Amino acid sequence: MQRWWVCSKLPRVTSNSDQNASINKDFLFKLLSEAAPSGQERRAADVWKAEASAFARVSEDHYGNVYAELGPENAPAIALMGHLDEIGLIVSFVGDEGLISFLGVGGWDPQVLVGQRIRLLAPGGDVIGVIGKKAIHVMEAEERTKASKLEELWIDVGLGKEEVQERIPVGTYGVIEQGPLMVGDRIVSRALDNRVGAFIVLEALKALQTTDLKHRIVAVGTSQEEIGVFGATVSGHRLDPIAGVAVDVTHETKQPGVSEKKYGVAPFGSGANLAVGPMTSPVVLRQMVEAAKNAEIPYTLSASGRYTGTDADALTLVRGGVPSAVVSIPNRYMHSPSEMVDVRDVKACIDIIAAWVKALEEGPDFTRV
Repeated sequence: MQRWWVCSKLPRVTSNSDQNASINKDFLFKLLSEAAPSGQERRAADVWKAEASAFARVSEDHYGNVYAELGPENAPAIALMGHLDEIGLIVSFVGDEGLISFLGVGGWDPQVLVGQRIRLLAPGGDVIGVIGKKAIHVMEAEERTKASKLEELWIDVGLGKEEVQERIPVGTYGVIEQGPLMVGDRIVSRALDNRVGAFIVLEALKALQTTDLKHRIVAVGTSQEEIGVFGATVSGHRLDPIAGVAVDVTHETKQPGVSEKKYGVAPFGSGANLAVGPMTSPVVLRQMVEAAKNAEIPYTLSASGRYTGTDADALTLVRGGVPSAVVSIPNRYMHSPSEMVDVRDVKACIDIIAAWVKALEEGPDFTRV
């Protein structure tokens, strides 16, 4: 996921002592520990469903989307979407030395792959390999200044060609072998884009379980966002909601080299980032801002001149059109093995969604004004 923003509201940065930043870290870490590249979301979906089944009605569809819902079963639906998939790799060829060529599943910077350990989701059981590249010692001088390309890298699992072909057929998926950990008050892991969004929508739903809901609130762990927001299209058609929210990550803007003039101002600790632009509903946005102010939840506003690059782009255009908002978590090192988010911002995103749902009137009018 990637977005380009200009920020229109300076954030109020709070310290951890300013607010309750407690989240269900055990659940989030279980989600992050599972390998679930686009098209192979099963492992993460099972963890998500197990958590949801403790308090909600749970279902799934043929496309890899999973659903948890509360509220009257026949009431109009409100969709809360966060995608479960992560970027990954797929085996395309096995060479004479048993070295594996691969393609990217989703958007990779090949530089972050060099030297990484890879978990291959092979039919008979996972196989661990490493990403290989010619060592600097045997490069010509001009090669040393060039960026790596995917087609110049390979996966080495330490086995011969015949055994590799038998155990790791073409079409086998893989992800970087890098689990979650805490670094100070921040969470570091691969797949935070956007396992943390799927976590947030389910935790927001959980926060509503004692609320007298006027609508059917459906949290969706969507599939295949990273290759084209396809799961959101399928789930949007299934639910036919009257409004929706997509939760995803956005770029944290205090890291070196990120232009705040170009990408906006969304530092760690600034809370939930709300998208403003032609693809998002101004009505839902105003409702969210009001809910945040009433509940004293920190947030920032960021502008996009076109699409959002999230599940909201698909949801907005489903059927007769679904008024949609985008809630984002500031994230450093996006699409890398060590993405980083702040617990305070995760908590703010949960709180703002729950506060918005609680404030919704029966039969709301989302007509753009």
